Amino acid sequence: MNRRTTLLAAPALLAIPAARAATPAQEALIQGFSPARLGRIRVAMAREIERQTFAGAITHIQRRGEVVHSEIHGHLDPARTRPMRPDALFLLASMTKPITSVMAMILAEEGVIALRDPIGTHLPELRNLQLEVRRAGADPELVAPAAQPTVQDLLRHTSGHVYAASAPAGSRIGRMQAELDIEQRNGNVTTDEFLRRLATIPLAHQPGSTFHYSICTDILGVLCERATRTRFDRLVKTRILDPLGMNDSAWFVRPQDLARVAMGMPNDPAVAQMWASYRIEQDPGDVAAFRGGAGMVSTTADYAKFCQMILDGGRGNGVRLLSPATVRFMLSDHTLGMAGTTFASTGPGYGFGLGFAVRRGEGMGFAPGTIGDAMWAGAWGVSFTVDPQNQLFGILMANAPTPRVHTRMLFKNLMYGALVG
Repeated sequence: MNRRTTLLAAPALLAIPAARAATPAQEALIQGFSPARLGRIRVAMAREIERQTFAGAITHIQRRGEVVHSEIHGHLDPARTRPMRPDALFLLASMTKPITSVMAMILAEEGVIALRDPIGTHLPELRNLQLEVRRAGADPELVAPAAQPTVQDLLRHTSGHVYAASAPAGSRIGRMQAELDIEQRNGNVTTDEFLRRLATIPLAHQPGSTFHYSICTDILGVLCERATRTRFDRLVKTRILDPLGMNDSAWFVRPQDLARVAMGMPNDPAVAQMWASYRIEQDPGDVAAFRGGAGMVSTTADYAKFCQMILDGGRGNGVRLLSPATVRFMLSDHTLGMAGTTFASTGPGYGFGLGFAVRRGEGMGFAPGTIGDAMWAGAWGVSFTVDPQNQLFGILMANAPTPRVHTRMLFKNLMYGALVG
């Protein structure tokens, strides 16, 4: 088999051989990876399936443009009636964010938007956001922030916005955001209505002062839509998905493809509510703001094309989307010296760039890695790591919301444990 390909065809996903019967001293490495150690991934995934962590998964690793590991595990459904398939569709959740961030940086390279632009430049509804000031023993009060949030703040989650569930203790922001359904968990909200409601909710932090994982990337998607006067899903399809050949990636699933969707486990308490809130069976059309921070569905092969494009400095499928300088800029830490942490998603040792968490040092992490390795993950259980120093990336696709931190760290540890040369 010729493994030297960066754009995977679905049937090739199972073509990597299992661990070879050889001693470590005898085995031939695949781009520095030990086949015997890569075999540990299959064992670990089987163990997680037996524990009912997930019904099935796909694991995928590429280095220097060569597929060194790609395997499917288990089933699409908890009843184990449909085997996992190479072209299985997974809900990306927050792995949508890096794609939206790339879209914003394409527009920034073209001068359509600028990172220093206050977001109100493109979204007039958000020109005069207020800041909630909280003091012990006193009711919160609203004041004008020192500066309005910028496009860069949206990209690095430093705008002062939050998710309802992670709003600061003692703040009314979380309650307001939930009541106004800013995150569209209970139904569709049009773009105009999304902005009207969001304008009434105060910021939790001074813009540019604090990393707080948030609704920022949803706002960024709306900003890109307004700046180009193009519906956001069509904008992303034209500028990113089609050029890269990501033909199975979208914000909704056609009826004939629903049987390819990997399902969550019924014993996972998060699955039912999340499934209802994502509504991937519907084309949002013009009745909902496209969630640039959470809404997409994709396959392993498609997301591998996106990761390879990042690893190759903005070029994929023979098309240049970004300059190498822009990609390096995105994979640099933009939150040094700020309050806040990416710990809940990455574990210790990471800062945040423009759409990606970025490793600050060799130590501190929950898994091995290198300075500058970039990663992100989604609430449904998907995750990826792009490592420019080692010229590799790895992807875990699984629909398992509650144990997602465990599974993403497990896979990353297994990947680096197999890299020996």
